[in-house]
Amino acid sequence: MRRSWIAPFQIAAVYIGTVVGAGFATGREIVEFFTKYGVFGLAGILLAGILFMFVGTKLLILSKRIRATSYQDVMIYLFGVRFGRFVNIFMLIVLLGLTSIMLSGAGAIFREQLGLSVRLGVIITILLTIAVMTFGVKGLFSVNLIVVPMLVVFSLLLAVQAFSIESFEFRPNKSSDSYKWIISSFSYAAFNLTMASAVLVPLANEVNDEKILKRGGMLGGFILTAILVSSHIALSTLPNVVEFDIPMAEVMKSTIYAVYYIYIAVIYGEVFTSVIGNLYGLERQIVSIINVPRMIIVCGILCLAAFISKIGYSSLISSLYPIFGYVCLGMLVLLIVKKVPD
Repeated sequence: MRRSWIAPFQIAAVYIGTVVGAGFATGREIVEFFTKYGVFGLAGILLAGILFMFVGTKLLILSKRIRATSYQDVMIYLFGVRFGRFVNIFMLIVLLGLTSIMLSGAGAIFREQLGLSVRLGVIITILLTIAVMTFGVKGLFSVNLIVVPMLVVFSLLLAVQAFSIESFEFRPNKSSDSYKWIISSFSYAAFNLTMASAVLVPLANEVNDEKILKRGGMLGGFILTAILVSSHIALSTLPNVVEFDIPMAEVMKSTIYAVYYIYIAVIYGEVFTSVIGNLYGLERQIVSIINVPRMIIVCGILCLAAFISKIGYSSLISSLYPIFGYVCLGMLVLLIVKKVPD
Protein backbone atom coordinates (compact mmCIF):
# COMPACT_ATOMS: atom_id res chain seq x y z
CA MET A 1 0.00 0.00 0.00
CA ARG A 2 2.84 2.39 0.88
CA ARG A 3 4.61 1.71 -2.41
CA SER A 4 1.42 2.45 -4.35
CA TRP A 5 1.48 6.03 -3.01
CA ILE A 6 5.21 6.78 -3.42
CA ALA A 7 4.95 7.65 -7.13
CA PRO A 8 1.73 9.73 -6.71
CA PHE A 9 3.37 11.63 -3.86
CA GLN A 10 6.34 12.43 -6.12
CA ILE A 11 3.94 13.77 -8.76
CA ALA A 12 2.16 15.80 -6.08
CA ALA A 13 5.48 17.21 -4.81
CA VAL A 14 6.44 18.44 -8.28
CA TYR A 15 2.95 19.92 -8.72
CA ILE A 16 3.16 21.77 -5.40
CA GLY A 17 6.73 22.95 -5.99
CA THR A 18 5.74 24.39 -9.38
CA VAL A 19 2.79 26.38 -8.03
CA VAL A 20 4.40 27.48 -4.75
CA GLY A 21 6.52 30.24 -6.22
CA ALA A 22 7.97 33.36 -4.68
CA GLY A 23 4.72 35.32 -4.81
CA PHE A 24 3.11 32.49 -2.85
CA ALA A 25 6.00 32.34 -0.36
CA THR A 26 5.96 36.07 0.41
CA GLY A 27 2.18 35.97 0.87
CA ARG A 28 1.69 38.96 -1.44
CA GLU A 29 0.11 36.80 -4.14
CA ILE A 30 -2.33 35.26 -1.63
CA VAL A 31 -3.28 38.71 -0.33
CA GLU A 32 -3.90 40.04 -3.84
CA PHE A 33 -6.08 37.16 -4.96
CA PHE A 34 -7.79 36.08 -1.71
CA THR A 35 -7.03 37.66 1.68
CA LYS A 36 -8.11 41.17 0.71
CA TYR A 37 -11.62 39.75 0.24
CA GLY A 38 -11.81 38.58 3.86
CA VAL A 39 -14.12 35.60 4.47
CA PHE A 40 -15.01 35.60 0.78
CA GLY A 41 -11.33 34.99 0.11
CA LEU A 42 -11.62 31.68 1.96
CA ALA A 43 -14.49 30.69 -0.35
CA GLY A 44 -12.29 31.69 -3.29
CA ILE A 45 -9.48 29.46 -2.04
CA LEU A 46 -11.82 26.47 -1.82
CA LEU A 47 -13.04 27.15 -5.37
CA ALA A 48 -9.45 27.45 -6.64
CA GLY A 49 -8.62 24.24 -4.75
CA ILE A 50 -11.33 22.33 -6.60
CA LEU A 51 -9.90 23.59 -9.89
CA PHE A 52 -6.36 22.61 -8.84
CA MET A 53 -7.50 19.09 -7.98
CA PHE A 54 -9.77 18.27 -10.90
CA VAL A 55 -8.54 20.47 -13.77
CA GLY A 56 -4.89 19.91 -12.80
CA THR A 57 -5.49 16.14 -12.88
CA LYS A 58 -7.24 16.47 -16.24
CA LEU A 59 -4.21 18.36 -17.59
CA LEU A 60 -1.97 15.44 -16.59
CA ILE A 61 -4.25 12.83 -18.17
CA LEU A 62 -4.75 14.89 -21.34
CA SER A 63 -0.99 15.36 -21.73
CA LYS A 64 -0.46 11.64 -21.34
CA ARG A 65 -3.11 10.62 -23.88
CA ILE A 66 -2.04 13.05 -26.62
CA ARG A 67 1.60 12.12 -25.92
CA ALA A 68 2.60 15.74 -25.38
CA THR A 69 6.31 16.33 -24.82
CA SER A 70 6.02 20.05 -23.96
CA TYR A 71 3.37 22.59 -23.03
CA GLN A 72 3.39 23.83 -26.65
CA ASP A 73 1.82 20.52 -27.71
CA VAL A 74 -1.04 20.99 -25.24
CA MET A 75 -1.57 24.61 -26.30
CA ILE A 76 -1.78 23.60 -29.96
CA TYR A 77 -4.25 20.83 -29.04
CA LEU A 78 -6.42 23.30 -27.09
CA PHE A 79 -6.15 26.43 -29.25
CA GLY A 80 -5.23 25.05 -32.68
CA VAL A 81 -2.00 25.46 -34.65
CA ARG A 82 -2.39 29.13 -35.62
CA PHE A 83 -3.53 30.55 -32.30
CA GLY A 84 -1.20 28.22 -30.40
CA ARG A 85 1.75 30.19 -31.77
CA PHE A 86 0.38 33.40 -30.25
CA VAL A 87 0.07 31.60 -26.93
CA ASN A 88 3.78 30.79 -27.07
CA ILE A 89 4.57 34.49 -27.62
CA PHE A 90 2.34 35.32 -24.66
CA MET A 91 4.33 32.86 -22.54
CA LEU A 92 7.53 34.77 -23.35
CA ILE A 93 5.93 38.00 -22.13
CA VAL A 94 4.69 36.29 -18.97
CA LEU A 95 8.12 34.85 -18.18
CA LEU A 96 9.71 38.30 -18.58
CA GLY A 97 7.06 39.80 -16.33
CA LEU A 98 7.57 37.11 -13.70
CA THR A 99 11.35 37.56 -13.76
CA SER A 100 10.85 41.30 -13.19
CA ILE A 101 8.44 40.63 -10.32
CA MET A 102 10.86 38.23 -8.63
CA LEU A 103 13.77 40.69 -8.88
CA SER A 104 11.53 43.35 -7.39
CA GLY A 105 10.56 40.87 -4.66
CA ALA A 106 14.22 40.33 -3.78
CA GLY A 107 14.65 44.08 -3.41
CA ALA A 108 11.51 44.28 -1.27
CA ILE A 109 12.89 41.64 1.12
CA PHE A 110 16.10 43.63 1.58
CA ARG A 111 14.19 46.91 2.17
CA GLU A 112 11.18 45.83 4.24
CA GLN A 113 12.65 42.99 6.29
CA LEU A 114 16.39 43.77 6.52
CA GLY A 115 16.34 47.57 6.35
CA LEU A 116 18.74 47.61 3.40
CA SER A 117 18.61 49.16 -0.06
CA VAL A 118 16.22 47.78 -2.70
CA ARG A 119 18.95 48.31 -5.29
CA LEU A 120 21.39 46.24 -3.23
CA GLY A 121 18.94 43.33 -3.11
CA VAL A 122 18.36 43.48 -6.87
CA ILE A 123 22.09 43.73 -7.69
CA ILE A 124 23.04 40.81 -5.40
CA THR A 125 20.28 38.67 -6.89
CA ILE A 126 21.36 39.51 -10.45
CA LEU A 127 25.01 38.66 -9.70
CA LEU A 128 24.04 35.34 -8.08
CA THR A 129 21.77 34.57 -11.02
CA ILE A 130 24.51 35.22 -13.59
CA ALA A 131 26.89 33.00 -11.60
CA VAL A 132 24.38 30.15 -11.49
CA MET A 133 23.44 30.50 -15.17
CA THR A 134 27.16 30.37 -16.03
CA PHE A 135 27.89 27.17 -14.12
CA GLY A 136 24.55 25.42 -14.56
CA VAL A 137 21.15 25.32 -12.85
CA LYS A 138 20.58 21.64 -12.08
CA GLY A 139 21.93 21.79 -8.55
CA LEU A 140 19.96 24.89 -7.67
CA PHE A 141 16.54 23.33 -8.17
CA SER A 142 17.32 20.87 -5.38
CA VAL A 143 16.94 23.87 -3.04
CA ASN A 144 13.18 23.44 -3.44
CA LEU A 145 13.45 20.04 -1.74
CA ILE A 146 14.24 22.01 1.43
CA VAL A 147 12.42 25.29 0.78
CA VAL A 148 8.97 23.93 -0.12
CA PRO A 149 8.59 21.56 2.89
CA MET A 150 9.76 24.36 5.20
CA LEU A 151 7.19 26.73 3.69
CA VAL A 152 4.48 24.13 4.28
CA VAL A 153 5.53 23.62 7.90
CA PHE A 154 5.79 27.37 8.60
CA SER A 155 2.40 28.13 7.02
CA LEU A 156 0.74 25.42 9.13
CA LEU A 157 2.47 26.68 12.30
CA LEU A 158 1.32 30.23 11.61
CA ALA A 159 -2.25 29.05 11.00
CA VAL A 160 -2.31 27.17 14.32
CA GLN A 161 -0.83 30.22 16.04
CA ALA A 162 -3.52 32.42 14.48
CA PHE A 163 -6.29 30.52 16.27
CA SER A 164 -4.62 31.28 19.61
CA ILE A 165 -4.76 35.02 18.95
CA GLU A 166 -7.84 36.51 20.58
CA SER A 167 -8.15 39.25 17.99
CA PHE A 168 -8.24 36.79 15.10
CA GLU A 169 -11.05 37.36 12.61
CA PHE A 170 -11.69 37.34 8.90
CA ARG A 171 -12.04 40.96 7.84
CA PRO A 172 -14.68 41.07 5.09
CA ASN A 173 -13.95 43.42 2.22
CA LYS A 174 -16.46 46.24 1.78
CA SER A 175 -16.68 45.57 -1.96
CA SER A 176 -17.12 41.82 -1.56
CA ASP A 177 -20.69 42.05 -2.88
CA SER A 178 -19.22 42.68 -6.34
CA TYR A 179 -18.28 38.99 -6.52
CA LYS A 180 -14.78 39.90 -7.68
CA TRP A 181 -13.48 37.11 -5.47
CA ILE A 182 -15.02 34.56 -7.86
CA ILE A 183 -13.21 36.03 -10.87
CA SER A 184 -10.05 36.30 -8.79
CA SER A 185 -10.28 32.61 -7.86
CA PHE A 186 -10.68 31.46 -11.46
CA SER A 187 -7.89 33.73 -12.74
CA TYR A 188 -5.53 32.54 -9.97
CA ALA A 189 -6.12 28.88 -10.83
CA ALA A 190 -5.88 29.60 -14.57
CA PHE A 191 -2.59 31.47 -14.23
CA ASN A 192 -0.92 28.85 -12.05
CA LEU A 193 -2.13 25.88 -14.10
CA THR A 194 -0.86 27.56 -17.28
CA MET A 195 2.55 28.20 -15.73
CA ALA A 196 2.68 24.71 -14.18
CA SER A 197 1.99 23.13 -17.57
CA ALA A 198 5.61 23.78 -18.57
CA VAL A 199 6.63 21.20 -15.95
CA LEU A 200 3.56 18.96 -15.60
CA VAL A 201 3.12 18.17 -19.32
CA PRO A 202 6.54 16.54 -19.91
CA LEU A 203 6.27 14.90 -16.48
CA ALA A 204 2.97 13.20 -17.42
CA ASN A 205 4.55 11.77 -20.56
CA GLU A 206 7.13 9.91 -18.46
CA VAL A 207 4.55 8.14 -16.25
CA ASN A 208 3.11 4.89 -17.60
CA ASP A 209 0.19 4.39 -15.20
CA GLU A 210 -2.70 6.89 -15.41
CA LYS A 211 -3.79 5.93 -11.89
CA ILE A 212 -0.53 7.41 -10.60
CA LEU A 213 -1.24 10.66 -12.45
CA LYS A 214 -4.80 10.82 -11.08
CA ARG A 215 -3.71 10.20 -7.50
CA GLY A 216 -0.77 12.60 -7.81
CA GLY A 217 -2.89 15.37 -9.32
CA MET A 218 -5.64 15.07 -6.71
CA LEU A 219 -3.15 14.84 -3.83
CA GLY A 220 -1.15 17.80 -5.09
CA GLY A 221 -4.28 19.92 -5.52
CA PHE A 222 -5.52 18.99 -2.05
CA ILE A 223 -2.22 19.90 -0.34
CA LEU A 224 -2.05 23.18 -2.27
CA THR A 225 -5.53 24.02 -0.99
CA ALA A 226 -4.47 23.22 2.59
CA ILE A 227 -1.42 25.50 2.29
CA LEU A 228 -3.54 28.31 0.83
CA VAL A 229 -6.12 28.02 3.62
CA SER A 230 -3.49 27.99 6.38
CA SER A 231 -1.62 30.96 4.84
CA HIS A 232 -4.89 32.89 4.43
CA ILE A 233 -5.77 32.28 8.08
CA ALA A 234 -2.34 33.47 9.21
CA LEU A 235 -2.46 36.57 6.99
CA SER A 236 -5.91 37.45 8.30
CA THR A 237 -4.35 38.20 11.71
CA LEU A 238 -2.25 41.03 10.27
CA PRO A 239 -3.87 44.50 10.40
CA ASN A 240 -3.59 46.46 7.13
CA VAL A 241 -2.23 43.35 5.41
CA VAL A 242 -2.48 44.92 1.94
CA GLU A 243 0.14 47.53 2.86
CA PHE A 244 3.04 45.06 3.16
CA ASP A 245 5.23 43.72 0.35
CA ILE A 246 6.22 40.62 2.37
CA PRO A 247 3.17 40.06 4.61
CA MET A 248 4.01 36.47 5.62
CA ALA A 249 7.31 37.68 7.09
CA GLU A 250 5.43 40.32 9.09
CA VAL A 251 3.14 37.63 10.49
CA MET A 252 6.14 35.48 11.42
CA LYS A 253 7.87 38.45 13.08
CA SER A 254 4.87 39.14 15.30
CA THR A 255 4.04 35.52 16.23
CA ILE A 256 7.11 33.22 16.09
CA TYR A 257 10.07 35.59 16.10
CA ALA A 258 12.57 32.85 17.06
CA VAL A 259 12.58 31.49 13.49
CA TYR A 260 11.97 34.84 11.76
CA TYR A 261 15.37 35.10 10.04
CA ILE A 262 15.26 31.45 8.98
CA TYR A 263 11.91 32.19 7.37
CA ILE A 264 13.36 35.24 5.60
CA ALA A 265 16.13 33.01 4.19
CA VAL A 266 13.51 30.50 3.01
CA ILE A 267 11.49 33.23 1.29
CA TYR A 268 14.60 34.63 -0.41
CA GLY A 269 15.56 31.11 -1.50
CA GLU A 270 12.16 30.71 -3.15
CA VAL A 271 12.46 34.12 -4.81
CA PHE A 272 15.92 33.26 -6.11
CA THR A 273 14.91 29.86 -7.50
CA SER A 274 11.91 31.50 -9.15
CA VAL A 275 14.18 34.03 -10.87
CA ILE A 276 16.39 31.21 -12.15
CA GLY A 277 13.45 29.06 -13.29
CA ASN A 278 11.71 31.87 -15.18
CA LEU A 279 14.96 33.13 -16.69
CA TYR A 280 15.97 29.63 -17.77
CA GLY A 281 12.65 29.07 -19.54
CA LEU A 282 12.84 32.49 -21.20
CA GLU A 283 16.43 31.99 -22.34
CA ARG A 284 15.67 28.55 -23.80
CA GLN A 285 12.82 29.92 -25.92
CA ILE A 286 14.80 32.93 -27.19
CA VAL A 287 17.82 30.76 -28.09
CA SER A 288 15.53 28.62 -30.26
CA ILE A 289 14.45 31.76 -32.16
CA ILE A 290 17.71 33.73 -32.56
CA ASN A 291 21.30 32.51 -32.74
CA VAL A 292 22.99 34.60 -30.01
CA PRO A 293 25.34 33.43 -27.23
CA ARG A 294 23.16 32.43 -24.28
CA MET A 295 24.95 34.57 -21.68
CA ILE A 296 24.36 37.69 -23.79
CA ILE A 297 20.66 36.80 -23.79
CA VAL A 298 20.72 36.18 -20.03
CA CYS A 299 22.37 39.53 -19.28
CA GLY A 300 20.02 41.33 -21.68
CA ILE A 301 16.94 39.81 -20.03
CA LEU A 302 18.20 40.66 -16.54
CA CYS A 303 18.87 44.28 -17.52
CA LEU A 304 15.37 44.64 -18.95
CA ALA A 305 13.82 42.87 -15.96
CA ALA A 306 15.78 45.07 -13.52
CA PHE A 307 14.43 48.17 -15.27
CA ILE A 308 10.84 46.90 -15.07
CA SER A 309 11.35 45.90 -11.41
CA LYS A 310 11.70 49.59 -10.47
CA ILE A 311 7.90 49.84 -10.64
CA GLY A 312 7.77 48.03 -7.27
CA TYR A 313 6.91 44.54 -6.05
CA SER A 314 3.34 45.13 -4.83
CA SER A 315 2.48 47.29 -7.84
CA LEU A 316 3.78 44.68 -10.28
CA ILE A 317 1.88 41.83 -8.63
CA SER A 318 -1.37 43.81 -8.33
CA SER A 319 -1.22 44.86 -11.99
CA LEU A 320 0.50 42.05 -13.91
CA TYR A 321 -0.77 38.94 -12.06
CA PRO A 322 -4.48 39.67 -12.63
CA ILE A 323 -3.81 40.49 -16.31
CA PHE A 324 -1.90 37.23 -16.78
CA GLY A 325 -4.67 35.40 -14.94
CA TYR A 326 -7.45 36.81 -17.13
CA VAL A 327 -5.58 35.89 -20.32
CA CYS A 328 -4.93 32.38 -18.99
CA LEU A 329 -8.67 31.92 -18.37
CA GLY A 330 -8.91 30.83 -22.01
CA MET A 331 -6.77 27.79 -21.31
CA LEU A 332 -8.73 26.97 -18.15
CA VAL A 333 -12.07 27.11 -19.98
CA LEU A 334 -10.78 24.89 -22.81
CA LEU A 335 -9.32 22.42 -20.33
CA ILE A 336 -12.71 22.18 -18.60
CA VAL A 337 -14.91 21.86 -21.71
CA LYS A 338 -12.70 19.77 -24.03
CA LYS A 339 -13.00 16.03 -23.74
CA VAL A 340 -9.96 13.91 -23.02
CA PRO A 341 -9.34 11.58 -25.99
CA ASP A 342 -9.72 7.85 -25.35
